Parts: sequence; C-alpha cells; structure tokens
Amino acid sequence: MEIMKSFITFSTLMLYSLITYSSTIIEDTIIYKKTNNKNMFLYITYPKTEKNNLPCIVFFNGGGWVSRKMEQFDSYCKYFANKGFICIRAEYRVSKIDNSTPFESLSDARSSIRYIRKNAFSLKIDPHKIAAAGGSAGGHLAAACACIKKYDDIKDDISISCIPNALILFNPVIDNGPSGYGFDRIGKEYKDFSPLHNIQKSMPPTTIFIGTKDRLIPLETIKYYKKSMDLLGVRCDLHLYENEGHGFFNHKEFTPIMLDNMEKFFQSLHWLK
Repeated sequence: MEIMKSFITFSTLMLYSLITYSSTIIEDTIIYKKTNNKNMFLYITYPKTEKNNLPCIVFFNGGGWVSRKMEQFDSYCKYFANKGFICIRAEYRVSKIDNSTPFESLSDARSSIRYIRKNAFSLKIDPHKIAAAGGSAGGHLAAACACIKKYDDIKDDISISCIPNALILFNPVIDNGPSGYGFDRIGKEYKDFSPLHNIQKSMPPTTIFIGTKDRLIPLETIKYYKKSMDLLGVRCDLHLYENEGHGFFNHKEFTPIMLDNMEKFFQSLHWLK
C-alpha cells in the first residue's frame, strides 16, 4: 500500500506533454456487437509500427452505468500507444442513452474482451496481454470481467475467455451489496454481480488507485478487497492519493502521475521495457 505524492519521471512528463501533437499513432473504429439493431463500437488507438503481438489495454469509462464518456481515457490511449500498446475504449450500454441496466453494461464489457481476444491476430494484439482498465463503474466492469460468471450475451462464444490478464482500477465500484454502490439497481443479484463478493485465485494481477476522501467508494472497502486478494495470493497493488475524492484521476494534473504508475505496473509484468 502506498500513499502517492506528485512525483513523476521526467520522461513521462515530457511524453505526456507531446502526445496531443503526436503523429506516431493511428485511430480506428470497429463494430464488436449489435444489440437491438444498434452497433456497439471499439475506438482503437494503434502505434505506428509493423510489429504484431502487441500488449493491449481496454478502457471502460465511468458514469454509474448511466452516462457515456468515450473521451475519458483518450489521453491515456495516446500515451500508451506511443509506448507500443494497442489501446481500446469500449462502448457499452448505459441507461441514459440505451434505457439499459447495469447487467447489460457488464454483458457488453464481457463481449468486448471476447471479441478482442478472438480477433487478436487481425488486431495485432497478444491475446495473453490484454489488460482491462476502468474508472468507477467502468472499474467495476473491468474487475467483473475477471471474476463474475454470469451476464454473458447469449450470442457470445463463451469458450473464449473474457478474463483480462491484468487490471487497472481507478476508484472502482467493487461492492454492490446492501452497503455498497448501486444496490438499489442490483438488488438481490449483488452476490453474482459484485466483485467484492466473487474474489478468486484465478484473478489477474491488479493495481488500484483511490483517493483517501472518496465519498462513494469507502477506503475501508478497498482495503478489505486488497486484503482478500492478498489472502488468496493474488497481486493487488493499492495506491492511495491523500485527501483526493471520487474521480480525482479525471483532473489533468493527475494524468501524468497515473500514467507513470501504470507504466511501472506494466514494467513489473514485463509487458513494457
């Protein structure tokens, strides 16, 4: 567990300051599934390289499974594309636009990772190096893809795993129980939907970023999650940001700090030199 200060490496700061002007990336959009005659999209940021078998990060935006913020992790995608990753922002159904439930949001998240893994060769992705990242409810979707066994789309090929190979969670919704977030919509299904209630040994290495003053995600809940992971022998790094609240990572002054810590995480997994 680490309380973070605002120190970042010089190389991270310099690269972050240049990513808006970078000509070393390619952006594309593809359809990964159709729901009720509506196309669901993946927004892909590629590095300009002839290399194949590249690591991938799939980002799920926050918004309480209610709103869509496809631009939320745009700068993260540009940064890691410049580091040789293929970065994908996955669209999923939200209630404000699609009149959907959190269960359908999770169904889409699981479908997106299955699509990416199934098509890894054509997408130039290493199917064994697919990380899922997300903020708030998007963090829930990322974690739930790793440990929840239900809510698959009936059209999915469930022989293809939707379990990410690593997780990066920004103030994630990990408790949907009676005292957790979203219980009013999840109800009695929380035991099958809540990551906190479904932690298992097969979960991938995880890093979590959270502010110590988060009013939506209690710090004690996150600490209990980490302790449970530790007891099962699953790596779970916890980075605390002193006096910061929910969604602090959305503020631009924190972006270089987040990128630097993500980079160190991937270096420790040997995904990045």
